[in-house]
Amino acid sequence: MRTLCSRREYCRSEIRAKLQRLDVPSPEKILDTLQSEGYINESRYAAAFARDKSALQGWGALRIRLELRARGISDECIREALAAIDTEKASSKLESLLRARLRTLEDEKEEVRWMKLLRYGAGRGYDYEQIKHCYDNIRST
Repeated sequence: MRTLCSRREYCRSEIRAKLQRLDVPSPEKILDTLQSEGYINESRYAAAFARDKSALQGWGALRIRLELRARGISDECIREALAAIDTEKASSKLESLLRARLRTLEDEKEEVRWMKLLRYGAGRGYDYEQIKHCYDNIRST
């Protein structure tokens, strides 16, 4: 597990699932050891997860928060990780995603396009205000 954790960031729940698949008798003891040795660090994991999902996959803060909660990350670590996200880059990523999606909706009416873009952006984890702001930018250019 040390080798595995030294290659990339993992959270406790991911390692616990791996240990359970391997039928390890006392996974909590191993998890505690990995954490005390610094191989598992929830705040480091949350920061890496948020940074990667935001920059690479274009996820918004809402979706990142839900995914981290599902992995058992504390609210404090989630807040810190979301605060570290570059909002300018996230907004730029959202705008490029909406532009790409808009190209597929050229034959739709204006209201239908807006609703589909809103649904698309919300599914990616962005809130209404962010989506509306980017959509207005796209329409004005």
